[in-house]
Amino acid sequence: MRSRKSCKPEALTPRRWQALLARQQCLGLVAGVDEAGRGPLAGPVVAAAVILDELQPIAGLADSKRIGPARRERLYDEIRAHALACCIAEASAEEIDRLDILQATLLAMRRAVEGLRLRPRGVLVDGNRAPVLALPVRTIVKGDASVAAISAASILAKVHRDRLCAELDRCHPQYGFAAHKGYPTAAHLAALRAHGPCAAHRRSFAPVAAAAERT
Repeated sequence: MRSRKSCKPEALTPRRWQALLARQQCLGLVAGVDEAGRGPLAGPVVAAAVILDELQPIAGLADSKRIGPARRERLYDEIRAHALACCIAEASAEEIDRLDILQATLLAMRRAVEGLRLRPRGVLVDGNRAPVLALPVRTIVKGDASVAAISAASILAKVHRDRLCAELDRCHPQYGFAAHKGYPTAAHLAALRAHGPCAAHRRSFAPVAAAAERT
């Protein structure tokens, strides 16, 4: 699966664009960054970067894991509509196998930040590891529960990856990706034993490698 990047489309008038650039220079914009999909056995790891607009606050932002699917979808649309800038990026299963999951996650985060249409003055990253960037970076443990921009990034990354898993489920229905999202559930492990891995599986992960040896 190829890595993909989804940035908020340009839909601004020249006047609005100039206003955004002026605010960037005066205020100094900060991007929040988070990831989704480090633990699954299949599919890409996804990262998102978000610069929120303090003039258009979004109610209900929180750690995406603590929000139900329907509410996440609504917040996803609201974030995409009202954020000053946002970008969703991926590192593929092949990149995960080649680099390892940590380095692939940092790669996806870097792609997300570099894909923002506005350059932030700083970046806040959930957790305790951050990508190397040409910008000041600060890590915040459990930042997805305490920093609105990181919460927004976690929601974008989670919804985007869940949608990818729905696509995988349509292509490979025998694995049940829509239900377990690639995580090593009993049902997923049983499907791996029965069918072996598919192209989306991460071959460097032990359960996948074991299943590949048996087929």
